[in-house]
Amino acid sequence: MSVQAAAAADRETQDQRFMALALNLGRRGLGRTWPNPAVGAVIVKDGVIIGRGWTQPGGRPHAEVEALRRADPAARGATMYVTLEPCSHHGKSPPCADAVIAAGISRVVSALEDPNPEVAGSGHARMRAAGIAVEVGVGAEAARRDHAGHIRRMREGRPHVMLKLAVSADGKAGAAGRKPIALTGEAVRGRVHLLRAKSDAIMIGIGTALADDPMLTCRLPGMAKNSPIRVVLDSALRLPLRSRLAQTARATPLWVIGGTNAPRPADEVLRAQGAEVLRAGESSGRLELAVVLKLLATRGVTRLMVEGGPTLAAALIAADLVDEAFLFHSATIVGADGVEALDGTAMAGLAKRLRRAISEPVGPDRQDIYERV
Repeated sequence: MSVQAAAAADRETQDQRFMALALNLGRRGLGRTWPNPAVGAVIVKDGVIIGRGWTQPGGRPHAEVEALRRADPAARGATMYVTLEPCSHHGKSPPCADAVIAAGISRVVSALEDPNPEVAGSGHARMRAAGIAVEVGVGAEAARRDHAGHIRRMREGRPHVMLKLAVSADGKAGAAGRKPIALTGEAVRGRVHLLRAKSDAIMIGIGTALADDPMLTCRLPGMAKNSPIRVVLDSALRLPLRSRLAQTARATPLWVIGGTNAPRPADEVLRAQGAEVLRAGESSGRLELAVVLKLLATRGVTRLMVEGGPTLAAALIAADLVDEAFLFHSATIVGADGVEALDGTAMAGLAKRLRRAISEPVGPDRQDIYERV
């Protein structure tokens, strides 16, 4: 191998290593930065990390600004690794591309071009015009997964939808009469609560709210503050004021989505309890899911976890609105009178639109993760 080829191989290895670190840093913000993407940035000079940053809660400061603040004057002549193109437009803060230029960064390695039409390559172009060497594509596959919510919201006007279901050994999600039943163990519960913490919002239907009376918060130690917005699809606004969701609406935000014809008195009572009531169109007495998702996107939601029961899961699958599915399989036998987790049509639809990417044990249970083909 020539000296030039060896140097190029070394640089490629280094680029991959530092981009992997930037991606890990960015993941710290998942579920906490919306409507902004959770970006990570690393600044390196002579092989030494001199600055690290990730998008802060609420979406600001941005990762690049945080990394530059930590690097301070040492950033001049350094390389920045960033998981998404630095912004180039004036929003609530100045463009990150301008901050990178002003800091004297000499090279930027960016995983992805930002699909936001206000950026869409202009950040990269601005830095190149200032004499910075810009390379795009290192770590792109992982970055697309991490930024799936931002990408989906920009391109399709809806959040990235992650469906979670617990399934018994005989294919059931609940006992007869929709009675809740503990199917999976403590290890799975830990994973589910971590998924909640990394989601902007979590959504269920009114059937699940009435049957299970859930909290839908993140109950991992020290992570209650990372609980997502709780969303209930409730076309007739039937959510009881005594429910745990309504009782905790002031502590953890609760959005109840009713139909356009839902009774106004129920609306007022829920608002008085601290819930926010939104309205969406209906079809055959059911809320239109595509409209609901667009409504959530307009309010900044990028990553939506769905924990509703089989009815909501089947409807989302039928409408081709599921982007990832987390199926947790238990060895528990519920019996023939239990509630089917997914009927044959829904399971076939899931298999057609998504592929199983991961299957692994979680304690005594098993996790299957499906991703959009």
